[in-house]
Amino acid sequence: MTADALVAEYPQHWEADVILRDGRMCHIRPIRPEDRDALATFHEGLSPETVYYRFFAPYPRLTDKDLARFTQVDYDDRVALVALVAGLIIGVGRYDRIDRAEAEVAFVISDYHQGRGLGSILLEHIAVAARERGITRFVAEVLPSNRRMLATFEEAGYKPTQSMDEGVVKLHFDISPTQSSREVMQAREHRAEARSVASLLAPRSVALIGASRREGTIGNLLLNNLRDSGFQGPLLGIHPEAEMIQGVACYPSLSSAPAPIDLAVIALPAEQVLDAITECGKAGVLGAVVVSAGFAEAGAQGRRLQQRLIQHARENGLRIIGPNALGIINTDPRVQLNASLVPSTVPRGRIGFFAQSGALGASLLRQANERGLGVSTFVSAGNRVDVSANDLLQYWEDDDSTSLVLLYLESIGNPRKFARVARRLGARKPIVAVRSGRSSQSLPLGHTVRRTALPSEAIDAMFEQAGVMQVDSLSELFDVASLLTFQTLPKGRRVAVIGNSDALGVLTADACEANGLDVVGDPVLLDHRTDLTELAAAIEAATDDPDCDTVLVLHVPVISGGSSRGVRETLRSLAETSTKPLIAVLMAEDQDRRVISVEGPHGLPGRGSVPIFHEVEPAVRALATLVAYSRWLDTPRGSVPELPEVAAAQARQVMQEIRDKAVAAHGQQSLVPVENADLQRVLECYGIQLWDSWIVSSETQAVSIAEQIGYPIVLKTAHPGLAHRPDLGGVRVNLENEAAVRTAYLSMIATLPPEAQKRLILQHQAPAGVACVVEKREDALFGPVVSFGIGGEVTRLLGDRGYRIPPLTDRDVDDLIKAPKAAPLLFGYRDSPPVDIELLAGLLHRVGRLADDLPEITRLELNPIIMSSRAMAVVGASAWCGPAMIRADLEARRLPG
Repeated sequence: MTADALVAEYPQHWEADVILRDGRMCHIRPIRPEDRDALATFHEGLSPETVYYRFFAPYPRLTDKDLARFTQVDYDDRVALVALVAGLIIGVGRYDRIDRAEAEVAFVISDYHQGRGLGSILLEHIAVAARERGITRFVAEVLPSNRRMLATFEEAGYKPTQSMDEGVVKLHFDISPTQSSREVMQAREHRAEARSVASLLAPRSVALIGASRREGTIGNLLLNNLRDSGFQGPLLGIHPEAEMIQGVACYPSLSSAPAPIDLAVIALPAEQVLDAITECGKAGVLGAVVVSAGFAEAGAQGRRLQQRLIQHARENGLRIIGPNALGIINTDPRVQLNASLVPSTVPRGRIGFFAQSGALGASLLRQANERGLGVSTFVSAGNRVDVSANDLLQYWEDDDSTSLVLLYLESIGNPRKFARVARRLGARKPIVAVRSGRSSQSLPLGHTVRRTALPSEAIDAMFEQAGVMQVDSLSELFDVASLLTFQTLPKGRRVAVIGNSDALGVLTADACEANGLDVVGDPVLLDHRTDLTELAAAIEAATDDPDCDTVLVLHVPVISGGSSRGVRETLRSLAETSTKPLIAVLMAEDQDRRVISVEGPHGLPGRGSVPIFHEVEPAVRALATLVAYSRWLDTPRGSVPELPEVAAAQARQVMQEIRDKAVAAHGQQSLVPVENADLQRVLECYGIQLWDSWIVSSETQAVSIAEQIGYPIVLKTAHPGLAHRPDLGGVRVNLENEAAVRTAYLSMIATLPPEAQKRLILQHQAPAGVACVVEKREDALFGPVVSFGIGGEVTRLLGDRGYRIPPLTDRDVDDLIKAPKAAPLLFGYRDSPPVDIELLAGLLHRVGRLADDLPEITRLELNPIIMSSRAMAVVGASAWCGPAMIRADLEARRLPG
């Protein structure tokens, strides 16, 4: 095989940038023939012990024959991956196929880079490559004294079997992903990503590249903010001429700086940033905040420059915040970092704040300050080419200084990973998010992510599944944040309303009902003659009432120019001892007054302070958001059932046969419908039985089959536009005899368009019940998504579906069934018998498992599924298959491309 042929078959999608255990980066890619010299140099740099562990003998140099064999692989039976830092090979993992489904695997890691978790990452990626080539088991031979390599296999979450043969340990293990292997991978990913972000947010030293002496420039403002924040480590500037700017020592280059630099803040013209990144790489800098504009937000040329920026950064091992970023802030007294364009007036608090918008960042911080909300850390990611909300969530999970997370999102690069990480974090720390562009799914300038074909409701459902409190506006973001910061979580949805206006009380009751809250009894109305002692007594009575979860106090001055001062003081006196949330709606209060303050740390309002709202509706919406989150916390997360009867391996084999047939007929990238017989084979592997059906092409054949299977009969077309449409003549039901079948057949031939007549299907009619639809889609952004709805064109038109991302727990399935607005039809609506929910839940679990197992099925629709009180009939099914999309977050760790 020639080198040209090898390059033509080079699997580009196996390339990946990864974060190692210490938070630093490296690049993984398939080996190439031109790696010959680099591989020789790598081998010669190995210690004798490492060489012996790999080859079981002294082997100081690779021969020409070795180098040819190791670098010229076919990317099928023989595969090798190399790990590189700054263009140098630091590790190699390879497999050689033994038979159709088994291969021998081996690794060798540079001595200097051992202990950084590279072996486990190479194992993850070589296993992905092997599974793609039809290999399901690995064999490895390891010397007993090579404990580090034995641990790599044993701690990966697989279940290897061991045997000894002539002093060598032989390991055999299945490489199909398991729950255990995924948990191991995700735990390692969490630690590595959190550490990489820590090097940005809590650096030991900082250099400002582009420091300026001229007032009013970005380089000068950044220098002032870095200096004035009281950063606790070495701070220096990079300037071609100056030795000192405003008390900060400056150097002409990073290489001339006296100390190692963790973080570089770059404020240079866009065209100079790449050279600065190169210098950072040579100096061992861990990460950079790129404040410079002029990238993707500036047009096509800027987009090309931005793509080069991220490639350059990863080649040099740097993590990047930006470009076009406002910057980062860390108020921890052990750090005290303000590497942003916002003056150092941000108070210390316990909120971790991520904003993709650089332009909005300063406004967001100002609004937080006005609400009495302090931050622990703030990150404005700008164009977000690298560090994203997912990375910050990983960091905040371990950050003891952060107890609440706020997100302003303009795009989500990996929603599936976001849901997984947020679900874990949200169980300990509340997450509130506002997501712009929800209706049009338009992207701000500068953002480049894969598009989703799913409706906005699917993203909303993903947030709900993860326990993220999604709000519609920035003001609502801070409304909810204020309640979470100052008040306890409500234990339920029961609200006591106390006020001095019956009209306001009625408005509040209406708002509560509209937002799923219950008003306890009638609103307590205190007229203008009521003194504050009676107000306090009413609030205390409501607080002590076991049937009340939250107390909402309303006040509007009776006379023009009146104030709520007495009400504020009363609430302040009760707030610190209240065991339930207290919320105030003070209609005449100064708009700038947003909280009744109880003294807290760092000069900010403390726990027990009472948020002030100036209208009823925002207060009730914010409370309803907290009630939903509290309910999410209190509901068990559930578990994914084992489903031991599912034959996943057999399903993958059947799917491979289907794909082979499709590729042979239509090409590698083909997207083709799955034939009904093949689809039935796949579904049977998951215990899903299709209702028997027959394709009929004549009146006589239709009658003959009807007589065999028994009446009543259904006759329908499989034409996409007319299937499931009895209103358009595409379905004829309740055919009770031969005459009815003949009439229906002839009528359909006479009235349907020619293309709809080609595929008429006859079935025995299923028992009466509620028609449902279950769908699985493989989305470029989300990966697999399962949806559920009640059948019919009206519900489809209205988008009345529930969505969940697998794997599906029993809680997910319960939520999915109850998500459609038409779901009451399943539970005995208008005295009809309720359907067998257990059967329906079992079906959804099986579809969820199929969705997780078979990315080649790009779309599967079970429609209709007829649910009755004792039975379930999957009457129709259709599917499409294509090349499997890469599920990066499940198969192997990698940074977004």
